[in-house]
Amino acid sequence: MALVIGANDVVNPVARTDKSSPIYGMPILNVDMAQNVIVVKRGKGAGYSGIENALFYKDNCRMLYGSAQQAIAEVITHVKALEG
Repeated sequence: MALVIGANDVVNPVARTDKSSPIYGMPILNVDMAQNVIVVKRGKGAGYSGIENALFYKDNCRMLYGSAQQAIAEVITHVKALEG
């Protein structure tokens, strides 16, 4: 499980795989290799590089849009309720 908060280019797998990408060869966090990835972002916009993030379209990735502080607080509340 990987939880990504607000990151974009530093978790984009094309940095490893697409030689034509402007970020090819850039060191990244390999979160795409996790069984499940949750990305918390305000929107689906491109990062500093200006390219879309291929991670967001992978089958193991789920997007949680909104303020990270509020979204994570709600996730924690729901997880605690499951323990109940």
